[in-house]
Amino acid sequence: MASTSEQLTSTCAHCQRDIPSSNFDLHFAHCSRNLGKCVHCGEMVPRKLIEDHYNETHAPITCSLCSETVEREAWPLHKSDNCPKRMVTCKYCELPLPALDIIEHEDVCGNRTDYCGTCRRYVRLRELADNHQCSIPDVPTHPLGSRDRGTGARDERPPPRRPRNNGPHKHLIFIAITGLAVLIGSIILHRS
Repeated sequence: MASTSEQLTSTCAHCQRDIPSSNFDLHFAHCSRNLGKCVHCGEMVPRKLIEDHYNETHAPITCSLCSETVEREAWPLHKSDNCPKRMVTCKYCELPLPALDIIEHEDVCGNRTDYCGTCRRYVRLRELADNHQCSIPDVPTHPLGSRDRGTGARDERPPPRRPRNNGPHKHLIFIAITGLAVLIGSIILHRS
């Protein structure tokens, strides 16, 4: 059974913790000499590490993209949503662009057209992305070889366009091949 002197505690004026009365004098001397209270979070930190604690936990961060100084608590939000120079991908062509340019780019890019195989029309990419509702033209009920079709009558539908380059991979391959060609050409010219 514990004695009553071991159960008594006193509150340290420096760290505000309850300390057993038997250890209080030793604790207070150590606490006031070696520990300091962080003015930002109230955490007790060794005095020689207070500056490191501030730099790692509370110091504002300068964004490497936009050079804006951001509070550390707001840094994840700034990095993912608020930085005007963060890279964002165009929803139409998947080209990565800075966020401040994406609206203008998507206005232009969304107005390009692509062939809709269902309704057999060229439709703006913006409409295709916004769940384009096809108005399917009337399909003739007569067979292709019918006399009523007419001789030499051409189909009014436009021919499908060639598929566009969907992604940066072909562009990167083109750049790599071009670089290789320049390298080989410079080696050949150097030997001559």
